[in-house]
Amino acid sequence: MSGFFFSPGSAMVPPVRTVIYPGSFDPLTNGHLDVIQRAARLFDSVIVAVARKGEKQALFGPAERKTMIEHSTANLSNVSVDIFEGLLVEYVEQQSAHAVIRGLRALSDFEYEFQMALMNRSLNDKVETLFMMPRASYSFLSSQLVKEIATLGGDVSAFVTPEVNEALAGKLGQAGAN
Repeated sequence: MSGFFFSPGSAMVPPVRTVIYPGSFDPLTNGHLDVIQRAARLFDSVIVAVARKGEKQALFGPAERKTMIEHSTANLSNVSVDIFEGLLVEYVEQQSAHAVIRGLRALSDFEYEFQMALMNRSLNDKVETLFMMPRASYSFLSSQLVKEIATLGGDVSAFVTPEVNEALAGKLGQAGAN
């Protein structure tokens, strides 16, 4: 891979390619984790950026979401987790990142994500947006559905990591999230 960034014998150090994966992650799902794992294979550094906005409707606070993601990605040495607020393009620049990753589950996601990508580009044309689709088995999965199922006592263990499943059970006052 070194030849990709610089020629052999060159003293030039290759740049670190950093990508930001922003979202509410309330909670982190296996679909999110799939995108994080694949981004970690493509980039030198992946920053999972937990959005602070919308806390009033969130089941978990930003710090709780950050901790869940850190535990769920502990085996990925090039993944870090941060909390951010404000304009995404400004955060990307502050982190010296090169791109934003957005997950697309279905055609219905595309219109919104496409609009946001174009707006971000109009605010900062140096920030690229890359769309990644999760595995087909996660294409129907959303944090909102996971919360609804867990709130009604359903088993969400197939859709989230054990750490997130335990956090959901604790937050919802259940003996276990089945």
